[in-house]
Amino acid sequence: MESNDEKYMKAALGEARAAAEDDEVPVGAVIVCRDRIIGRGHNMTEKLHDATAHAEMIAITSATETLGGKYLDDCTLYVTVEPCPMCAAALAWTQIARIVYGCDDPKRGYSLYSPSLLHPKTEVVKGVMKDECASLMSGFFKSKRK
Repeated sequence: MESNDEKYMKAALGEARAAAEDDEVPVGAVIVCRDRIIGRGHNMTEKLHDATAHAEMIAITSATETLGGKYLDDCTLYVTVEPCPMCAAALAWTQIARIVYGCDDPKRGYSLYSPSLLHPKTEVVKGVMKDECASLMSGFFKSKRK
């Protein structure tokens, strides 16, 4: 039987695939509150000409709009790749309860720089559907090197 973490990571992978279809780096995110997706996002940095238009940032904006407030302290972010420092700091400001991510980002992940960027109460779960998430990223970058 599929766990909730896998169920929602599949939704994040769907967002990542949408990013890839738009020729964006394939990172996808969903935010879940009380077993309901309240925010979605995928990378849109190229489309919006905005270096801050990461999947997590778009999902945060969507979720806080849905809730009508800036705090996500009863929510979980599912994201296909470890958040960067910018996204981790933004997530700290939301006081998000949990972050579940697929694969590590060995070049730009927040844990390389400062694991303490997150809110002290935020629980982090990593490696959910790691292989699928990593495969999507590596496939995208392989296609760029041809």
